[in-house]
Amino acid sequence: MFALPSLRALSEEGHDIVGVVTQPDRPSGRGRRLRPSPVREVAEEEGLPVLTPERPQGPEFLRQIEDLHPEVAVVIAYGRLLPPEVLAVPSGGSINVHASLLPELRGAAPVHWAILRGHKQTGITIMRMVEAMDAGPVIFQAPVRIGPAETATELSTRLSEVGAEALIEALALLSEGAAQELEQNHAKATFAPKVDRGMARIDWHRTAQELGWHIRGLDAVPGAWSTLEGDSVKLFRPTPEPGYKHGTAPGTVLRSNPDTGVLVACGAGAIRIEEIQSSGKKRMSFGPWLLGHPLPEGTRFE
Repeated sequence: MFALPSLRALSEEGHDIVGVVTQPDRPSGRGRRLRPSPVREVAEEEGLPVLTPERPQGPEFLRQIEDLHPEVAVVIAYGRLLPPEVLAVPSGGSINVHASLLPELRGAAPVHWAILRGHKQTGITIMRMVEAMDAGPVIFQAPVRIGPAETATELSTRLSEVGAEALIEALALLSEGAAQELEQNHAKATFAPKVDRGMARIDWHRTAQELGWHIRGLDAVPGAWSTLEGDSVKLFRPTPEPGYKHGTAPGTVLRSNPDTGVLVACGAGAIRIEEIQSSGKKRMSFGPWLLGHPLPEGTRFE
């Protein structure tokens, strides 16, 4: 989804899109039926040629790219490493839309980690692609403030729109010969590895502020989770109360209210949670959930 605003912007600005490369169709939903990626759906609606290789490498894929005769390749949230011979095909090289202010947060999950680490600012970088991960020269950057309650899902949506605008600006600079490509300070690089369910489990011994970052940063996939009476639940929409004094075990329910959510003890302070998702169920606010799942004070999340 992150790439869609950029794809639409390229089309609306009159750029000649000679082809689109995206992931192959994947099983989705309860029926596990094969479904195309959103990028493929939009590209085909626009009548654009689409390539969906399982692996973007090898002589056949290289030939297909060469046959398109691209001037510039734009890579956005593709999820696959492109070999140097593919990056070198376009006469104007290959550029990437990355969701951080490089050299901060190189890697697969920069939006998640910007929140997980409590950053107040992130942004978009348009960079020249090189063989090393997210290490190429910077062509254009656009800073973005992170809202105090903003989730990774919301921030990703905002950054996708900023990324589309930044991409159009960068392409204009390149076409005019006005782009100043600046080498990154590699000594200041930080990294944003993939997030997964294993690291998403909530450690209630952390501070309320840290748990607020954790829950917001993992919304909605993979989703921060805990166990409640033996069942796995995902928790969303946190409000930390760092000054709350409780003197009880971390993870203990301090208050349970259908109107305001559930207040849970942390290692320091407490955190109010407004939404929950039981295993195999839809995400919902705590009010309706509590009607079918009474949660008395003293109940403990593990």
